[in-house]
Amino acid sequence: MKAEAYRLAPVYSYPDGLPVYFLTGKQFLFQTLFCIRSLTQHTNEKFKFVLMDDGTFDAELNEIAAKLLPGAELVTLQQINQNLNAILPLNKYPIIRQKRKIYNHLKKLTDIHTYHPNSYKLVLDSDMLFWKEPLAVIDWLKKPKNIINIEDSTQSYGYSISLMEQLCASPITKKLNVGLIGFNSSIIDWDKIEHWIHALENEEGTSYFLEQALTAMLVSSEGNEKRLPKEEYIVNPSNQQTEKQEGTLHHYVDLSKKPYFISAWKSLKAK
Repeated sequence: MKAEAYRLAPVYSYPDGLPVYFLTGKQFLFQTLFCIRSLTQHTNEKFKFVLMDDGTFDAELNEIAAKLLPGAELVTLQQINQNLNAILPLNKYPIIRQKRKIYNHLKKLTDIHTYHPNSYKLVLDSDMLFWKEPLAVIDWLKKPKNIINIEDSTQSYGYSISLMEQLCASPITKKLNVGLIGFNSSIIDWDKIEHWIHALENEEGTSYFLEQALTAMLVSSEGNEKRLPKEEYIVNPSNQQTEKQEGTLHHYVDLSKKPYFISAWKSLKAK
């Protein structure tokens, strides 16, 4: 899949296109390329792809991205660090900054949302493929409002709902998945994020799903949630759903990663 990704035809990015953000790098760029290709094959809309360096971009990867995603914006680690130092200074947010060093998923919040921090952003995970034109997503990108997201196949927050609700003082939205999520960066209260990380880990330890839990707490505190239909935006699709390419989008997590890496992507490489 990686070899084929680097042989795909280029997908152009447009300065005035609908902005779509990815946190990506050496381990994930080939998946990012397939996700982008699947999106653009099903619509005539123009997009502006923004690639946030997860810390692993080098000269070779820069060259690949420039060749296969001409016009895409690559936000470098240098720019990211400048943003972090300006908005999340180490002396004020030591927990966030330390956690970011050892837990890459937190960069989907810290690195992406300190970049143009008063703008709406649609953030996509790379391990996804589109099978139809995502009309609801495109409509949101054209007139963004509220918080757009998708539903998980199981509730995966890594922390008890009671603790999460106690901390954010709101009922927690159920089964939020962060594979596709869009909102205005300005809604993030970094003081709360700093406190929430400390309290969650102090009470119930570390979790792989921390970023998803924090995002669920953020969404729950803010309200105005727009959940996309789970029948169209499918997280952890079954083998049958994968084979039949059911729905609009598949997010390949857990057991669905096997058919994703073995077969799902192959229907795109020849197009």
